[in-house]
Amino acid sequence: MPSLKKFTIFMIATLSLFANDFDKAVEDYKKGSYIQALNAFYVLAKEGDAQAQYNVAMMYANGKGGKEDLSQAMQWYEKAAKQGNASAQYNLAQLHHNMRESDPHAYEKAKYWYEKAIEGGVMQAYNNLASLYMEGKGVTKDQQKAFELFKKAAQMGDGSAQVNVGVMYAWGEGIVHDKMKAYENFKKALQVGKSEASTHLDRLCKESSWVCQD
Repeated sequence: MPSLKKFTIFMIATLSLFANDFDKAVEDYKKGSYIQALNAFYVLAKEGDAQAQYNVAMMYANGKGGKEDLSQAMQWYEKAAKQGNASAQYNLAQLHHNMRESDPHAYEKAKYWYEKAIEGGVMQAYNNLASLYMEGKGVTKDQQKAFELFKKAAQMGDGSAQVNVGVMYAWGEGIVHDKMKAYENFKKALQVGKSEASTHLDRLCKESSWVCQD
């Protein structure tokens, strides 16, 4: 049920003392001059600029300016995350989430950073934290808590969460079923491009055709 996002490019002008250097690095990145951009961001990152640290991590994670290096990405995301960069907190959580086979504490670390990202306003973090509660990974299994987190993300417009809310309203265990709300969430998910909602919607309409009579 989790929907782990691809690491996104998140370039924001900074108000630090290094603003001109940062802006130049952003321009290099946009032009496809990834090696120059990475080198410039790296210098700023070493000076403690959280946004530059995020961008260094993002470039390592996506293999821009060099080979993909998730170990380096994790180190730089963590530096930015500890300075309160919410996007870094979210991506760091995802990296830990995906390291479940090699790190016995991966889920606990993912939970910690998803919670931090939620505090920073990252919508998608609700959905991924909910998936941990749904499956009892790194936390005590709690479908009701998962449902509440999914609903928060869905209300904020997260398409993956809308699919998950729809599934739980339609067929979830321990949840009061509401086929109309399931239908509404599947339709919203389709509107934001979540094609997988179509399969659930078809099943819902076959089982409860009255719901789908617009």
